[in-house]
Amino acid sequence: MKSLLLKTFVILFLSKISNGDMLFSSLPESLFVVTSASEGQVLRAGEDNIIVTFGLNQTITNQTDESYKITKVKLCYAPISQVDRKWRRTIDNLKKDKTCQFTIYDKTYERNVEGFKWEIQKDTPTATYFVRVYAYSSEDEEIAFGQTTNDKKTENLFKIQGISGRHVSLDIASICFSGFALLSLVGFFVLEKRQSKVKG
Repeated sequence: MKSLLLKTFVILFLSKISNGDMLFSSLPESLFVVTSASEGQVLRAGEDNIIVTFGLNQTITNQTDESYKITKVKLCYAPISQVDRKWRRTIDNLKKDKTCQFTIYDKTYERNVEGFKWEIQKDTPTATYFVRVYAYSSEDEEIAFGQTTNDKKTENLFKIQGISGRHVSLDIASICFSGFALLSLVGFFVLEKRQSKVKG
């Protein structure tokens, strides 16, 4: 146990010395995460919700969570929703990484399985997502993680349909006003033409 702790500490320490910041690739995947969202499911922002459950992965031997102080659950972009979007790109340096931009849970770490329901916020963009959990040290640095997808981020992905800002009623009103404007214009020209003939 002590040797594993020492090894983990050395890896994390060296990753900070060599890069100045923590690297995602240096973190152990020691947490499990599951959600109520099924593969490929489409959820609506402002209407639907997901249930997230997470905790220490007990199937991994010789690990400890004594240094875990805070857990933050984040909504993360899947690769398909990062294409040609530099503001969402994945970078190994966690201070520069843009994969997980939405924190949906932020609380003190509990040494048992935790769960919560997240109401999908109205300002959530349309995209394909997965969920990731980070464990933080007392220095507020990431020291472990877990996620609902695989390493390549191709499995257990779900979609959120954002609010476009347009409504059916507004579209109908817009069409009606456009039609009225067109009919008024045609009527004006017909009336003008008749008046011209009368004067002639």
